[in-house]
Order: sequence, then C-alpha cells, then structure tokens
Amino acid sequence: MKNFITQIKKKTNGIIRTLIGTGIILLLLAVLIVWTDFFLRLVMGLLIMVVAYAFFYGAYKLWSLKKDVEKFFKL
Repeated sequence: MKNFITQIKKKTNGIIRTLIGTGIILLLLAVLIVWTDFFLRLVMGLLIMVVAYAFFYGAYKLWSLKKDVEKFFKL
C-alpha cells in the first residue's frame, strides 16, 4: 500500500510541475502578445500547441495512473 501511495504522489507531482511549466510559458506568451501583431499570430499558434501538449501529457499521466491502479488492485 505504501508503494501505491508513493506512485500516486509521484504522478501528481509530475502533473503539478507540468501545469506550472505550462503556466509560465503562457505568461511569457501573454507578454509577447502585447508588443506587435506578428507576435500575436505567433503566440496564438504557440498557445494552441502548448494547450494540445498539455492535454496529451495529462491524458498520458492519467492513463499511466489508471494502469498502476489496475496493476495494484489486479483488476
């Protein structure tokens, strides 16, 4: 049981770090938006890519957590 809780803590810490990193990137992109129209187009494209990456990464982390839970409870 202790190993299972440790795995859950590792997975949630990874998700938290990813969300913080994504937030920092979005903050930097928001500053770039203010300057010019070119940056606005560039940032919008990058924003869509960052959001897509966050969804894929979140889905992967949830899938691996699900796999660990199934393995632990032998479902």
